Amino acid sequence: MHALLAHCRTALSVFLLLSVITGLVYPLAVTLAAQSMFASQTRGSLIHERVDDEGKVSRETIVGSSLIGQPFASPGHFWSRPSATASMPYNGSASGGSNLGANNPQLLDAARARIAALRAADPDNRAPVPVDLVTASASGLDPDISLAAAFYQSARVARARGIEITAVQTLIEQLAQRPWLGIVGEPRVNVVALNRALDAER
Repeated sequence: MHALLAHCRTALSVFLLLSVITGLVYPLAVTLAAQSMFASQTRGSLIHERVDDEGKVSRETIVGSSLIGQPFASPGHFWSRPSATASMPYNGSASGGSNLGANNPQLLDAARARIAALRAADPDNRAPVPVDLVTASASGLDPDISLAAAFYQSARVARARGIEITAVQTLIEQLAQRPWLGIVGEPRVNVVALNRALDAER
């Protein structure tokens, strides 16, 4: 009986010790380390912007996150990759794709409608439409588009803003994110950052 109680006390002590280490100490240590080394990322990579309230009070507000895309419809803005999240595009609480199979007619109809919208917005552009401008991702939250997708839209954006296309393309190159170590990932550009940079130059 005494041996059984001793084993129970040992087991309980080990259980409590491991609970404290794995349930409190370790998560706290990882959280503190992450916040000290990656402060922006641990807070959601939020994008802050200083705005004026009726020209009187200047304050800082959150305009989005560099990790989550936003819908843009103006011809003077770059358009993001389509999002299939419900009940609105780029809904961070409902991340997911359309789940439509490759042979589903709805998928083809959606792609055709997006191509038609791009063609209508820029009738003189006869270049092939980059695939990421007509297909939604699995997450539905993509904040980036390929450089091909950005350059495809550059003429429309330049024309709508009344600026030279070379200025728009230079901005794309400046904000382009290259593959890590030259091999990991694809060249891309953050749409929110690109549009904010354009708006700042007005």
